[in-house]
Amino acid sequence: MNPNTDSSRVYYLRRGWRLQWEEAQQRHVLLYPEGMVKLNDSAGAILGQLDGQRDVATLIERLQAQFPEAPDGAIAEDVHAFLADAQQQGWIQHD
Repeated sequence: MNPNTDSSRVYYLRRGWRLQWEEAQQRHVLLYPEGMVKLNDSAGAILGQLDGQRDVATLIERLQAQFPEAPDGAIAEDVHAFLADAQQQGWIQHD
């Protein structure tokens, strides 16, 4: 597991950034002052769970309940990898 995405950490979107459903593109996008990031379905589902209150373990549990057909461990692996990348990209942060 990436130490930057431990399961007790609570993430939230960076200040000034906003997750939004873009009807015209039929996908979630991440809006920020300089532009927009088009997200795939997995990224949209993960970022949709970030509220600055839920820890990573709770986020994973909620996604596993939402996608019960996912293979064991796949969601946790994807969430940890995505959060590490999103943090590196500067999209999210934690306290």
